[in-house]
Amino acid sequence: MARFTSTSPNRCTLAQRSVKLVRWPIPIRLRVSPIASAMRFARRCAVVVVFSVAVSPVAAEQSEAEWSKAYEATILPLMKSHCLDCHGEKDAEGEFNIAQFNDGKMAIKHRDSFERIVKRIELGEMPPEDSEPFTTEQKQAIQTWFDARPKQKLCDELASDSTQKWYRGNVMSRRLTRSEYRYAIEDLVGTPLPDSISLPSDGSGGEGFDTNGDSLFLSPIHLESYLRAADWAVTKWLSAERLDELTKSDDATSFRKSAQDIVHRFARRAWRRPTEEAEIERLMTLYDAEIKRSETSETEGKQPAGVNAISQPLKAILLSPHFLFVVEKEAPEGGVQRLTAHELAMRLSLFLWSSIPDAELSQLADSGQILNNETVKTQVTRMLSDPRSDRLGENFGLQWLGLTDLKSKTPDQEVFPDFDNALLADMQHEATSFVSDIFRQDRRLLDLIDGDHVIINQRLAEHYGLTEAADGLAKSKSDDASEWKRVQVEDGRRGGVMTLGAVLVKTSHSRRTSPVLRGQWILSEVVGSPVPPPPPGVPPLEETTAGGEVATLREQLEIHRKNPTCASCHNRMDPLGFGLENFDALGRWRTMDGQNPIDASGRLPSGQTFSGPAELKSLVAKRADEFRKHFVKKLLGFALGRSLSKFDDCVVTECLKQLESHDDHAAILIETICLSYPFQHRYFKASVDAK
Repeated sequence: MARFTSTSPNRCTLAQRSVKLVRWPIPIRLRVSPIASAMRFARRCAVVVVFSVAVSPVAAEQSEAEWSKAYEATILPLMKSHCLDCHGEKDAEGEFNIAQFNDGKMAIKHRDSFERIVKRIELGEMPPEDSEPFTTEQKQAIQTWFDARPKQKLCDELASDSTQKWYRGNVMSRRLTRSEYRYAIEDLVGTPLPDSISLPSDGSGGEGFDTNGDSLFLSPIHLESYLRAADWAVTKWLSAERLDELTKSDDATSFRKSAQDIVHRFARRAWRRPTEEAEIERLMTLYDAEIKRSETSETEGKQPAGVNAISQPLKAILLSPHFLFVVEKEAPEGGVQRLTAHELAMRLSLFLWSSIPDAELSQLADSGQILNNETVKTQVTRMLSDPRSDRLGENFGLQWLGLTDLKSKTPDQEVFPDFDNALLADMQHEATSFVSDIFRQDRRLLDLIDGDHVIINQRLAEHYGLTEAADGLAKSKSDDASEWKRVQVEDGRRGGVMTLGAVLVKTSHSRRTSPVLRGQWILSEVVGSPVPPPPPGVPPLEETTAGGEVATLREQLEIHRKNPTCASCHNRMDPLGFGLENFDALGRWRTMDGQNPIDASGRLPSGQTFSGPAELKSLVAKRADEFRKHFVKKLLGFALGRSLSKFDDCVVTECLKQLESHDDHAAILIETICLSYPFQHRYFKASVDAK
């Protein structure tokens, strides 16, 4: 790469030969920006075309040394002149201290942190409005420098003791989550667990999901719940049909043989793998002990002793770690190991169905065919078309959208007398159905942002004011308000996750809407650009204007943003939230808020303006790349059950590539994740004995 100063006699010739961004040795103290000087010099040398190539978004990957020098020569001066006032060492806004990146070595060390910085600059969110903005050329130069960053070669890197905490296959062994347990019992027994058998709630970790093993501890309360559930499940499973099977041979020996066959089949399905003869014999000792005990007790008028006795090994199966835990065997030598066929079948089933494998998956695991990638693709297609894939919308969708605790939202019934728990349950079901439908029907992923349809029943149609849809649902099934239907919405008001009733309720206060909560939710859950929590001592909203009159919500927030401490975050959140102000705290459309007309307009720090939910959705859809990357990371974290690390970037990149080549259709994400290295492998630390 050519490097020259103003005293170089051949500077024009050298510039014409260069097709990379020139690193200018201009002292930091100069007020003239390096990029502006470069542009003026390029024009004098008639190399505008050459310079344009240099600052295009497509940049060749540089070595660490080149990238580091470019940072010190070009980017660091821009950071110092535009960013340090707000993000210096003391009281760095947003808890983001740019002063730490004071040389090229620190830039290399924290290269991933610049993704957030560059994104904020590109969106016009940095610097703030009252500061000197970056010019278009400066933004391009920063983006080009970032795009040319040296990539870490992690795709084929193996784990070691020193890297295991970052390694993509390091998954904590875990128990089934509450949802997985309930669905496993339902699929095993054929009947859902009753609500009277409650299970403790799970924590969350990793990428924010309850599938993270670090948060799935086992407590005495869990064991008590599992005991009650096992009693109920075994009673249900031992239906009249199975009792008839037992009572057909006549003597104790044949009865025991029939009981053993039943135990064998039940264990095979519950434990998700073939069982060993010794395991079944150990279970049958419980049967034998119960038979022996019953011989010494009064049994007249009761069920045959064998019928009571068989329930003991069946309960033991459901209380075994082989059922309660996601068991993946660890070889003594440790290291990176591929999952076995049965372990892979279980991962697939947990990911797509939140349950145990069905008969077809189990057979493919027994034969080893599930280890073939083409078989995995076929099974992903089959499993997504199965109604059980709705659970993906429930367990992944609700956690991604932050709606798992929706029942804790209690709108004030004095203000909203129409609210009840049935309406809230319908809203939650709407959210589940909308997300799962994206995968089951292989729809466009961006339908989650700007979709032109809703999935509603009659009660929600009436609640949302969709009268034609409500009439259609009533006519088709007037006696059942729970019928759900996909309805096209032409005006742009509804459609996508931002206008789901559950989201609008979740992001409101008990007596009014909250543009702050709604804007914060969009940034955090949709585009993956969260804002930090407010610092301590932030004052409440001002309820009156300077003239002493009662202020509208918009006026209150405008007063609030005058505080510099609040402005940096609220300038990002509030405008987005105002775009949803036409929806009240129960998600109903409105044009007035009391005596005041609704103003649903917003202006972003970048200068972009919009009004109403339709334009808001279009604006957010322009940040599709951010949304896709954020969504892929969330889905991958849910599937792997752990936090993501730099080793997972290869999978994220491949998912985005596949989305692009498949016209943004969502099902390819599931397939790509299921075929990925981290999904099919695990890292195990060597045992002490092996060392």
